[in-house]
Amino acid sequence: MAKFSDAPTHAGYDVVIVGGGIMGCAAACFTALDPGFQGRILVVERDPTYEFATTSQTNSCIRQQFSNPLNIAISRFAAGYLRNFAEEIGDEAAPAIRLDGFGYLYLANTPEGAARLEVNHAVQRAEGVAVDLLDPAALAQRFPWMVVDDLLLGSHGGPDEGYFDGAAMFEGWGRRARQLGVEFLAAEVVQIAHVGNRVQGVMLADGTVLGAGHVVNAAGPRADRVAAMAGVELPVAPRKRLSFIFEAEELAGFPLLIDPSGVHVRRDGTGYLAGAAPMGSDIPRDDTDFAEEPDVWEEKVWPLLAARVPAFERLRLRTSWVGWYEMNLLDQNAIVGPVPGLENFLLMNGFSGHGLQQAPAMGRAISELIVSGGYRTLDLGPLGLQRVIEGRAFGEVNVI
Repeated sequence: MAKFSDAPTHAGYDVVIVGGGIMGCAAACFTALDPGFQGRILVVERDPTYEFATTSQTNSCIRQQFSNPLNIAISRFAAGYLRNFAEEIGDEAAPAIRLDGFGYLYLANTPEGAARLEVNHAVQRAEGVAVDLLDPAALAQRFPWMVVDDLLLGSHGGPDEGYFDGAAMFEGWGRRARQLGVEFLAAEVVQIAHVGNRVQGVMLADGTVLGAGHVVNAAGPRADRVAAMAGVELPVAPRKRLSFIFEAEELAGFPLLIDPSGVHVRRDGTGYLAGAAPMGSDIPRDDTDFAEEPDVWEEKVWPLLAARVPAFERLRLRTSWVGWYEMNLLDQNAIVGPVPGLENFLLMNGFSGHGLQQAPAMGRAISELIVSGGYRTLDLGPLGLQRVIEGRAFGEVNVI
């Protein structure tokens, strides 16, 4: 990752990005690469080790199986971008991004769930997504290691879905951004100055004041607190998620399986990785809480996995960790773009678990807003803050 300095080298910047995780790096690299941009960029990150960053805790997956054409387009761009990463960022030394396209497998065990998969399938196929609907017999044939007696339908994606090396993408963006003159500062933004319809700059925790032509909120689970510094109410809050790595019998053709219970599991090297929310309701929590919750594994995840995949009755838990979603409480979809009435304060927040795979399209979008004042390629207007202000949920049912 890019090296961090202890002090800024200028009194002002054309772009100040609050948050140096995957979104902040995407915005910095795409903007610096744009031939129409000739200014200075500063990325401010409060945890330069990234030990507790959302980016570091991700399961690093990509899928095309969304229910909204815009989310599908965002992810399809990412799949192509990953396969041409070095060329895209103009760095022959950039690492190749491995994409293990084993596909997502959504399962339905109720008539309502099956109907939802059928509607989603029609949207996905209309958008050119490779995805198969499978009845129980077809599921049993393709995945003979899985219990299908309670299932009505499954939806299995193609080679643009699966695991990808998000860490390599993150490293590549940071390296290239630094080559292009982007500064990375280890500090914390504590105030955002704004006058009239524009932000003017930021104040750091040590009292340093920096001017800014644009300020980008890429603060992950802390996005609402950063937005509040500019007087903006943002319905984004941290939600705790737990991941578990375990060893078990190797099963052929294992996809990223999303059980109707919400528990999901995929291959991970020589083992498997499962993920789930905590027990009970998905309530707000302190995002500094990285305490593990063993009861989630013992009472929820393992029993559900063993019921769906009998081979998982015999497994060995290897390790586990806690991560955080930056959850959009309105509709669990991204909030991106300018703030109405504060046009040079840009948001890239609320990804609700989709962030890593959506980062390429989001970085491109923010760079277009900064350089051109509007979207040039993919119109992300439907994901803007205006819908939140008006209480209009963005329609997307495939949220894990």
